[in-house]
Amino acid sequence: MRPLIGIPADQLAVPSTAVNTVNAMVVPRMIKNAIIEAGGTPLILPFPEEFPVIDRLIADDLAVIDGLMLPGGPDIDPTLYGQEPLPQLGAVVYPEDRFELALVHRAVTEGLPIFATCRGMQMLNVALGGDLYQDLASEDSHATIRHAQAASGQYPTHHVNMMANTHLEKLLGPRGYVNSRHHQAVRHLGQGLRISATAPDGVVEGIESIASEQLLGVQWHPENLYPNAPEQLRLFSDLVRRAAKFKRQRKTFTLSTLYTEDRGGNAAMS
Repeated sequence: MRPLIGIPADQLAVPSTAVNTVNAMVVPRMIKNAIIEAGGTPLILPFPEEFPVIDRLIADDLAVIDGLMLPGGPDIDPTLYGQEPLPQLGAVVYPEDRFELALVHRAVTEGLPIFATCRGMQMLNVALGGDLYQDLASEDSHATIRHAQAASGQYPTHHVNMMANTHLEKLLGPRGYVNSRHHQAVRHLGQGLRISATAPDGVVEGIESIASEQLLGVQWHPENLYPNAPEQLRLFSDLVRRAAKFKRQRKTFTLSTLYTEDRGGNAAMS
């Protein structure tokens, strides 16, 4: 069975021609396609409106999925990382932020493989105690290239440099050409993370686990690039590989705890 990859849902703010309801739960089509092409099965994880059910819903989600993909989306509520909102802050969806924050906390604790893009990378950083530039252009004087591109999203617009001896460099090599549509960015790193890629102006473009392959995030959108830049699919294939490994290990652990040996050396149900 293909590994199940959970994808937290975003929501449409207004009715669309395809979904005739307000606040419909959605995931990006190209992320769904990339996961399928990489060998995984995507599973949408809608966020609850009522906070008391978050923990129970997350426990059910994590009992089923083998990996977690955190996609792009709206700005993250800055009060979740100890700041008040700046005038340049975009619209935030507080229930979505609360759900994803709790989901990532528990997923990291349970060892679930995670791959994150754009907002997802920022949420991963926040969940591990880091913070963000709410508005890169006004808060970071060193951010001198355009990070919110005018070109269509399937086209790359600036380069990134991968750090030597990182997991990201192993996947993509020392240099990449990527798309860019963000105005927020990682500021201070969360615990257990290291920078694995930067833009030419020094803005963080990739983060990953220091001591394992569990966590990987990029600031760009590889799901839009991979049809014309096949190497970008490696990021999704890597998540599916890590999820398959996690699934095997979890199954082995679960089976090993079903039985104990009695004093006579016979297997008995625990």
